[in-house]
Amino acid sequence: MKELLLYVAKQLVDDPEAVTVTEREDGESTVLELRVAPEDMGKVIGRQGRIAKEIRTIIKAVSQRDGKRVTVDIVD
Repeated sequence: MKELLLYVAKQLVDDPEAVTVTEREDGESTVLELRVAPEDMGKVIGRQGRIAKEIRTIIKAVSQRDGKRVTVDIVD
């Protein structure tokens, strides 16, 4: 999951070296925290949050297929 999120985020931004994903357990679910360079934040979130919503949808679909619960947080 972490690798998929990292790949998708790096394709969207201008500075792929600044993209990091940290994974932490939160009860029964896993939280993936995505960090990008400040100037790339708009590219990851998109207009009205559309890109962020689609990223979350992709991760959720793949995690459900594996029988896991994963959420994505985009951190400044």
